[in-house]
Amino acid sequence: MEHQQPVDLRGPQDGQNLQVSWKGNFLTAIMTTDVGRKRDNNEDSCVIHVPADEMLLDSRGLFFGVADGMGGASAGEYASCKALEYSCKSYYDKNIHALVPAALRKAVETANLFLYKESERVAEYSGMGTTLSALAILGNWGYIAQIGDSRVYLLRKGKQIQQITDDHSLVAEQVKSGLIDKEEANNHSLKNLITRAVGIGEEIDVDLFAVNLQKEDTLLICSDGLCNMVEDEDLDNYMHSDTVEEAAEKMLQHALDAGGTDNITFTLIRVHDTPPITNYQQGAKVYPAGKRGFFSRLFRRG
Repeated sequence: MEHQQPVDLRGPQDGQNLQVSWKGNFLTAIMTTDVGRKRDNNEDSCVIHVPADEMLLDSRGLFFGVADGMGGASAGEYASCKALEYSCKSYYDKNIHALVPAALRKAVETANLFLYKESERVAEYSGMGTTLSALAILGNWGYIAQIGDSRVYLLRKGKQIQQITDDHSLVAEQVKSGLIDKEEANNHSLKNLITRAVGIGEEIDVDLFAVNLQKEDTLLICSDGLCNMVEDEDLDNYMHSDTVEEAAEKMLQHALDAGGTDNITFTLIRVHDTPPITNYQQGAKVYPAGKRGFFSRLFRRG
């Protein structure tokens, strides 16, 4: 890959708000996290990492992540921050000859084991956990590791927004099983109960996806503080904005105006130029980009 300047953007550092833009050779991104209107502290975390080592850049690409911590106050903040720290570090530190999906899986497993051991060792961290949505972009392929109910979306020119990831939540499973419908799910008292999280057990089951990227694609990684407040059709509309900065401003304001009941964290990534061609690396489910939109999704959290 063509050399890109190394960056390591993480936040928030003070438990509050952060917004930062980044531009690479063929990608433009903006990372936003906001405490919202109802919470005193921000338990979400986010990261954009471009390695300095050219060998790592060529073999592992770029790393983006969003995590939504749980466990209350310092425990949730600690869980989300450390999940991204350890998964990103592991992703680049492990065997560079391993395929990207395998490296992503191992990275999440490493973060999971660290958090689990910390929760056993430190009383104030007992019961902590976090969602984790990690995206590694290597040329024209994006590889996603998913745990919990944070989400990764894709908007392709001429298509409707598509949710690539599946929610690991009780109500999502009930919808898939036909026990409740979408409207019931949106108003369910347990809609925030997730069935998978990083750090709550010694072992973890990681979903892995791959998407073939094209010029003008826009990707969104977000915590449920955004997608609970902003409907898919509104996200679709905002992601059509001329710039990711304009889209981010509209999304954040909408979520705040809708109540801002949770921390709001998201990263928008636009493929502004033709990405370099790379081979698909086996081990992740290839998502059929452009085949379906939000109206055909079985479930959406309200």
